[in-house]
Amino acid sequence: EDVQIGAPEDEIATAREVRLGLALLPLLRKHVQVETLVIQQPRISVKRDRDGRFNFDRGVVKNPPAAEAQQPSLELSEFAIVEGVFLYRDEQFGEGFAARDCGLEINHLGFARIDSIGLMRDLSFTAELTCGEIRGNDLAMADIKVSATGQHGVIDLQPVTLKFFGGQGSGSIRADFMGTVPQYSVDFSLRQFQVEEFFKSFTPQKTAEGRMDFSASLSMQGKTFSELRQTLAGQVSLQGKNLIINGHNLDDELSRFKSSQNFDLVDVGAFFAGPFGLVISKGYNFARLAQGPGGSSTIRTLVSDWDIAQGIARAYDVAMATDKNRVALQGELDLINERFNHLTVALLTTEGCVKVRQTVQGSFRHPVVESPSTLRVLSGPLLKLYNFGRALFPGGECDVFYSGSVVPPSE
Repeated sequence: EDVQIGAPEDEIATAREVRLGLALLPLLRKHVQVETLVIQQPRISVKRDRDGRFNFDRGVVKNPPAAEAQQPSLELSEFAIVEGVFLYRDEQFGEGFAARDCGLEINHLGFARIDSIGLMRDLSFTAELTCGEIRGNDLAMADIKVSATGQHGVIDLQPVTLKFFGGQGSGSIRADFMGTVPQYSVDFSLRQFQVEEFFKSFTPQKTAEGRMDFSASLSMQGKTFSELRQTLAGQVSLQGKNLIINGHNLDDELSRFKSSQNFDLVDVGAFFAGPFGLVISKGYNFARLAQGPGGSSTIRTLVSDWDIAQGIARAYDVAMATDKNRVALQGELDLINERFNHLTVALLTTEGCVKVRQTVQGSFRHPVVESPSTLRVLSGPLLKLYNFGRALFPGGECDVFYSGSVVPPSE
């Protein structure tokens, strides 16, 4: 009872009770063989300091003598955690999470050998994991359930189910430790989540309403978080219909914007940057979306599809259509260096050409938003004359900015 690991001022783990079940016959041969291990109400706290060292690494011998490198094999018929709490804090990146009300049941857990090199490759098990809640800096998940198997250096988590932003999520995770560098793949989808729950991560104001679908198929490899970010690749998608934006009548403001240019297009683009809203929000104030002159807008269609390669997210098909306007986004997000790479938002003509565009560059924490350009001088009668000329000569030159799946409102 009352088990504690670590110094009182820096506890790594505590537990109300730990129960061991030993095999009887091996004891007669003076050999201890643990068959079952049950930990009641554990609290595990993992910390990573600014130098990248974990709290459980302190005092560990990095290069043990050769005679101690190979340890006896271990087999557990049952390993269980009941009502556990797991805390993680990364002081290097200012991130962390807490998992509460967690249970873990592992059957047939075994290691062919226990050493730092072959530990994951020789691990075998079947497991069921549940957590009532996992809460991070900006995110909260509930009702997490995971089925897992491990064999021959490959760990499969499938299915993974959870509730997230009021939607139901499901997916799978695979970790392959057979090579010299661990490889990971993630497939996940979140159906019909609530947009208002998503925006609560940025502002308490009710910025948006409606439901959307999210999906991601990603791969990465590496031994450190930095290596994983540098090798991140795959696709991410966010899509929705008939969404409500509060605080702005976008069609009215975009109409006035053509002549007055007193409205930031980046405010609109920040909304449908979609899957990366949590990343870029470090420097961008999403609350501005709810601090408009009033009114509301309906976004009939929103598509935010991104391709990712070597840690760079490129806008593949990113656009939205209101009742009267269509806005699109192009450019890249450097997830490694946390920078905008010429991310451009444009108000479009029916043909997909640019009426007005605006670009954001620089770091996520300190972005630089450029002034709007294109058609700056076309205001009032000149703009009407320009539109009349395009109607008479529809075959004129047009530098198409967007030709994706979101059609103009008139179609």
